[in-house]
Amino acid sequence: MPMTLKGGCRCGAVSFTVDSHTPVPYQRCYCSICRKTAGGGGYAINLGALNATLKVEGKKHIGVYNAVVDRGGKSVTSSGERNFCKKCGTALWLYDPHWPDLVHPHASAIDTELPTPPSLVHCLLKDKASWVTPEIGPDDQHFDHYPKESIEDWHKTRGLWVE
Repeated sequence: MPMTLKGGCRCGAVSFTVDSHTPVPYQRCYCSICRKTAGGGGYAINLGALNATLKVEGKKHIGVYNAVVDRGGKSVTSSGERNFCKKCGTALWLYDPHWPDLVHPHASAIDTELPTPPSLVHCLLKDKASWVTPEIGPDDQHFDHYPKESIEDWHKTRGLWVE
């Protein structure tokens, strides 16, 4: 049975539940989008969850931001929909219609106790802010871009997949 995650925004206008097979907050993303929209530490941590199980209260308070990204010198609007509370600004989750079965809640918006990761994955380090000094542990992986291993595979190969 997947783990049910409960979360919400800081002001209480939005709350949600969602089921996850991959609840370990292991991946720190240093890209400018995550860093500037959700990352107080210079990174954001996204979890994986099942979009069909997402139940939201306070939908009228949700805003959606689609970042503009540079694709080889051309500005393109990202398909990733970054959902946030319009009242307090809390980053809640990322949804991308290219992967309609998934939703990626920000670990920082989750109120449920989450498992402690055995190690971390630091990704998009090429985009980190100059003031950020990543705390990379001896068992951590780190990448200038994205790792090849998916969220699902990372959890499964470490025995952390929740049935």
